[in-house]
Amino acid sequence: MSKLNSIKVVVIGGGAAGFFGAISCANTHPHAEVILLEAGQQLLAKVRISGGGRCNVTHACFEPSQFVQNYPRGGKALRGAFSRFQAKDTVEWFTQKGVTLKTEEDGRMFPITDNSETIVNCLIDAAKQAGVQIKTQARVTDIKVKQDDKSRFKITLKSGEILTADRLLLATGSNPSGYHWAEQLGHKIIPPVPSLFTFNINDERLKDLAGVSVNHTKIKLPKAKLEQTGPLLVTHWGLSGPAVLKLSAWGARFLQDCRYQTSLIINWLPQSNPEVLREELLAVKSQLPQRVISASCPVMIPRRLWKQLTLAVGIDEQKRWGEVSNKVINQLIPELTQGEYKINGKGVFKEEFVTCGGVSLKEVNFKTMESRCCPNLYFAGEILDIDGVTGGFNFQSAWTTGWLAGQAMGKP
Repeated sequence: MSKLNSIKVVVIGGGAAGFFGAISCANTHPHAEVILLEAGQQLLAKVRISGGGRCNVTHACFEPSQFVQNYPRGGKALRGAFSRFQAKDTVEWFTQKGVTLKTEEDGRMFPITDNSETIVNCLIDAAKQAGVQIKTQARVTDIKVKQDDKSRFKITLKSGEILTADRLLLATGSNPSGYHWAEQLGHKIIPPVPSLFTFNINDERLKDLAGVSVNHTKIKLPKAKLEQTGPLLVTHWGLSGPAVLKLSAWGARFLQDCRYQTSLIINWLPQSNPEVLREELLAVKSQLPQRVISASCPVMIPRRLWKQLTLAVGIDEQKRWGEVSNKVINQLIPELTQGEYKINGKGVFKEEFVTCGGVSLKEVNFKTMESRCCPNLYFAGEILDIDGVTGGFNFQSAWTTGWLAGQAMGKP
């Protein structure tokens, strides 16, 4: 039922940011009538599939100045926002709703059920309890500011239904429609490009190594002067793992500009000094001359990878340490510490599609998430030019921006 003399708030987008904005608004401002519109049949689709179906809710880092370092774009704007609602507030919010989160070794936080449905059900229940009206299959086709009342919006649905709103929250993710409406309402859109993706690499050195992982690597995009450290995973199509995903996020625009065709330098042994490594290999040659090189890996990488890298510098599979020249050992060192590989395309990171680009952050007040161009218009989540690396950071920006928008939208 409609609330007399209430402020009418419409939220477009039934994802993490939209739900959190709607719940925050309805709970903080009971007088507000809050309607959430989702174009599809399924609510919180991205929440369901995130983290391999477990939902990586946030990251166990409770110092905003450190947390923002995980955002290739948007970190500066989020610094103040996180001082108002950050990861520990997210943990507390879900705890109060009966959902306990656990922290894994790498800092990622998941529900103890290891099931994203726990988060989905929690958000839907919280929205209903707060009195949010949820409409699915409610595709918006047009948004206009009413000429007779500049503070009100006219929202047309595909069904022909027309809604009016005193406040409007766009939480449409990286959907082109959301960008289109933001642009129509006066905003500049930073062209969206993919972020968080894997690298396609067709290289003999990686052939038949799918599934091999190395815990400590350093990888570089030399032309962009970018580097990242962390675990690396060899796949059927090239390379994945945290180091690649982080590098893809920081290098998103550069990689798009070069059409995902550029060189990648891999140091498989970043903790080893090349000169010390040379001495270690010469020592093995001296002490174990009868050992077959390909079968006796003296460094901290998987044996299958070691075998491929030795083959790459011309060391025969049956060759023994005593038979290899110092010159060939000298060639092996750069192969281990600065091997050059050619990126020739990008893959996807599971089903978690993240983009950089979106509504220009200069045009949004990050204390309230209100537009600086169009009064009573608000933004939350991935429609903004914000993206984080993998590990719960994208969800945290959705919770935070949604919460801030919700706090502000219901004010008279």
